[in-house]
Amino acid sequence: MSVSTQLPQIVPSSECFRCDVCCRFPEADSFLRPYFTEREIAAALARGVAPERFPDAAGSQVRVVAHPQGDGYLCPAFDPVTAHCQIYDARPLDCQLYPFALMWNASKDRVLLGWDAKCPFMRDAVPADVQAHAERVEAVVMTHVTSATIARHPRLIGPFQDDVVIIRELPELTARLVRRPVDARLQPLTVADAPRYARALVDSGWLAGEPLAAHAFAYHYLWTTLLPYWWMEQDRTLYLFAQSPDGFFLACPPIGAGPLVQRVREAFALMRGWNRSSAVSRIENVSETQKDELVRAGFRCGAKPPDYVYDAAALAELKGDGYKSQRALCNRVVREHAVTIDSYRASDREACAVLYERWAVQKRRSGLDRMGLLLLEDAEAAHRLACFEGALLGLEGTVARVDGEVHAYTFGYWLTPQVFCVVIEVADRSMPGLAQLLFRATCRRVVERGGTRINAMDDAGLPGLREAKQAYRPVALVNNWVVTEG
Repeated sequence: MSVSTQLPQIVPSSECFRCDVCCRFPEADSFLRPYFTEREIAAALARGVAPERFPDAAGSQVRVVAHPQGDGYLCPAFDPVTAHCQIYDARPLDCQLYPFALMWNASKDRVLLGWDAKCPFMRDAVPADVQAHAERVEAVVMTHVTSATIARHPRLIGPFQDDVVIIRELPELTARLVRRPVDARLQPLTVADAPRYARALVDSGWLAGEPLAAHAFAYHYLWTTLLPYWWMEQDRTLYLFAQSPDGFFLACPPIGAGPLVQRVREAFALMRGWNRSSAVSRIENVSETQKDELVRAGFRCGAKPPDYVYDAAALAELKGDGYKSQRALCNRVVREHAVTIDSYRASDREACAVLYERWAVQKRRSGLDRMGLLLLEDAEAAHRLACFEGALLGLEGTVARVDGEVHAYTFGYWLTPQVFCVVIEVADRSMPGLAQLLFRATCRRVVERGGTRINAMDDAGLPGLREAKQAYRPVALVNNWVVTEG
């Protein structure tokens, strides 16, 4: 669901048309100019706003234009004659929030929600209505997708203003933006840490045999859109922690050549100190071999859904009765549509974002259970990150175009020179066979590059996804475990 459908305008349009405050600025560099994210910039460009109005396509405040009939400046999307916004249906979050505002407190260590006293309507608004709308705004701001967007675009949080009436603090948003480590040794995970992680992974020897998809750096970095990740390194061992609202857990076992049991005990000692009475302390993504060693040492292990691993050559060809259904679907979509398969390009970003929203609506209408809905909500920010920073993470993307328009995309990474992991898949569900065709194309590219295995990750415990993955006849299920103290 888009933010625009979640945030109705509290100020009646009739009041806005008579107002001379919004969309007008006294200075060309006014800090009140609305901030546009990368997706919002693309939407504004599609509706006719000139590209030079945005100094940074990855996110920026809009460059205003001189008022044609007087002093001051205007938002380039504002028509001073009609007092209408020409991109109203695609206006950015910054504008949707107004006359409410997100801002720092005076010492810039807490995020506040308030309303702008410069808005004439708000000075006479019914307090109960203001409070009710404030609760709607807070609910939207604190969804995973919106809070992750704000964390990636901290300039959406404005400076402290005396004429903004404070309603409440937003401690959860503050925690996302002001990351204070509980331990001075912890460092926030960034793209620049990928080489360090890769060296530790080589030292660990985990990539022999059938490794878990979750042992790769890209897997974890994609989910920094949902949770803060921290790392620390000691005794040639790298510890990768994720921070949930309940406390810290280890996102994978300690990475390095040191003794596993000793390092795991050290990790639990750290988490006990940080988490205090919380029961969140655990280690995720433990392999079968690691699990056996830790069980012998007295730790408890619980099973997670396994990774599904396939023979890449078999899926590239889809020969035989075992793949009759998938082969028929591929033939159908090729017969009914003009499909082309291309490598993902940066220019595909907005098309993929639009497709994701359409696909998410289709998924919701298919009758997802509560877990499926939560996973869908969590995934949007990770998909955006893949589109914008995928090349830095080593992700390789592929898109399927129908009549020149993107209707499916996928991203993955090489876990080893032989194993390619498919981490993201989206296909227009109104075109049966398109998902199967793109997956087959991905497998063919893997084979051309010398790959022999496709790791399609786990099924997240969703019955429908489990059935779809099993239908492709996996050659191996790579067991995955969660470890807690005994």
